[in-house]
Formats: sequence, structure tokens, C-alpha cells
Amino acid sequence: MALFCRTAALLLRPARGVPASWSAARHYSSGGQYEYIMVEKRGEKQNVGFIQLNRPKALNALCDGLMVEVGRALDSFEADGDVGAIVITGSDRAFAAGADIKEMQNRTFQECYGGNFLAHWNRVSTVKKPVIAAVNGFALGGGCELAMMCDIIYAGEKAQFGQPEILLGTIPGAGGTQRLTRAVGKSLAMEMVLTGDRINAQEAKQSGLVSKICPVDQLVSEAVKCGEKIAANSKLVSAMAKEAVNAAYELTLAEGNRLEKRLFHSTFATEDRKEGMTAFVEKRQASFQDK
Repeated sequence: MALFCRTAALLLRPARGVPASWSAARHYSSGGQYEYIMVEKRGEKQNVGFIQLNRPKALNALCDGLMVEVGRALDSFEADGDVGAIVITGSDRAFAAGADIKEMQNRTFQECYGGNFLAHWNRVSTVKKPVIAAVNGFALGGGCELAMMCDIIYAGEKAQFGQPEILLGTIPGAGGTQRLTRAVGKSLAMEMVLTGDRINAQEAKQSGLVSKICPVDQLVSEAVKCGEKIAANSKLVSAMAKEAVNAAYELTLAEGNRLEKRLFHSTFATEDRKEGMTAFVEKRQASFQDK
């Protein structure tokens, strides 16, 4: 295991001549704000929030401190008027290989139930701005759950997804049984949860878990490009669109249609809706002001 961790660390060590954006991320994170993640803004207009999990020796295992920092970074991007979308990624070897088992090994039922263990993980799914997961390598257990909390999942060609908690004598506890079933259907979800078996990127795409597969070295840039496309639209209306799509998982068809209609009508109270339609009629690029 020690050799494996050292090998992972070598694989994840930045190469010479790294891009300025990478250096900026390391500088930003080393200023005392974050210990387990690297945070910056990317895109030509710096309008895409970027969070990179950074526990290479542990294959980005999701310890409590890391998830608290992810929540803080999300809060910061949520409050940043320039940011229109957020990308969460890991390393080429692992998006996140699971929750930190050493951290939870000796927890008791009373501690878990009384303290509502893992409740703060859900912050990822409550952000109003669209969140894109860029998954390379392992996304297992909590790592798979973290990816599924995001709105869009892009996968590298060698990505692997799984919920292996059953092999540890427990079950998923951060949405794995619920989100996975909604994404891939009961049969495949049941097989993955009951056996601990993984699926690769191609199988994840076929089952509807991910929307796009990219070469490993192009994954992050493709996810950022997607974020830039989203950020170019009205942030206000994007939040409405995200709310409407997410409601499809919670409401009946009739209830969902009613919510969609209300949100659609609400866009007519915005300046961005008027600008968008006017720009279309005038055959020019729309200039949204998020109002």
C-alpha cells in the first residue's frame, strides 16, 4: 500500500512548466484558506468556479475537512456575481476513491444519528449555480455520490464508478441508493449496490449516469468549456432552469409541469428574458445582466 501511495503521489506531482492557472490555484490554496482542495476561477472571462480535490496520497478520500472546505468554496462561488457555473474535479488517477474509512471506522450509531453524520455533504446538491463533475479515474462510494450530487457529469475514458459500501459491511449514506437508481434504473443500481461491482465510463454513458466521455487529458478543459457556455447565459434564468429539471425527480408529471409553467412565466418578470428575445428578433448577440 505504501508503494501504491508513493506511486500515486508521483503520478499526481505537477510537471515542470505547468500552466499559470495551475500555479494560481496552488498559490490561492496555500494561503491558509484550504488544506484539502485547490480553488480558482477559469475560462476566458474567469466566470467558471473551479474546485480540485487535493489529497493525492489518499486518492482524494473524502474526509470531513475536505467536504467542509468544498462547502466553503461553493458558498464563495455562489456569492460571486461573476461566476456562472462550477466545475469539481480530482486527479487523473482518482476523482475520489470514497469516504475516509479511517475517519468513520470507530463511529457509533449514537454519534452518526445524533450528529446527522454526512448531512453537510448535501451542500453540493443545493447550490443554485450549475455544478459539473469532471471525473477521471476512481469515483467510488462517496466519490460516486459526490459526482451524482452535481448537475452534469463528464467522464474521462478510464473513469470507474461504483458503490462498494456493501463490501465494508454498510450501505451508501450520501444519496448513493437514491441518485444512482434514478440515474441508471433499479436493476443496474441494485447490482452495483449489492455486489460492489464497478462500471466503466462507457457503461456509465450507456446507462445515463454521465453525459459525455472525453480523453483523460482533455476532460477538465471540456468541462470548463461547458461551464463557460452555461455562464454566458443569464445566471438568474439558469437557476430557474436547474430548479425545474431537478423537480422532475421529486414531483409527479402534473406537478412538475405546473412548476415549470410558473418558472417559465417568472422569466417574463426579468430584464434578461426581454433582452434575450429582443436580441433574437434583432439578430444580435444577447447581453445578459442577470436581472
